[in-house]
Amino acid sequence: MMMDVRNLPWIGAGLTVVAAADASLIGRQGHVIGETRNTIHLLEGDRALTLGKAGISFSIDGFSTVIDGSLMRQRPEDRTNRNYPKV
Repeated sequence: MMMDVRNLPWIGAGLTVVAAADASLIGRQGHVIGETRNTIHLLEGDRALTLGKAGISFSIDGFSTVIDGSLMRQRPEDRTNRNYPKV
């Protein structure tokens, strides 16, 4: 059985924004360096970037699933133990 990417820890993973309320965020990518209930912190090159989960959809490198950030608005430690409906 394959693990759902929504339940995995994202720290250190590559992330790409595929859709966003702010068009300037689409295509931004970097490595996840932190996560809170409402935000994801990326390292993009040598620059830290904070993204609001509610306004973006993104993919994690190595997985084909596109994640709707507004559905991931919980603490990372709660997110990893939650059951999500199949996409």
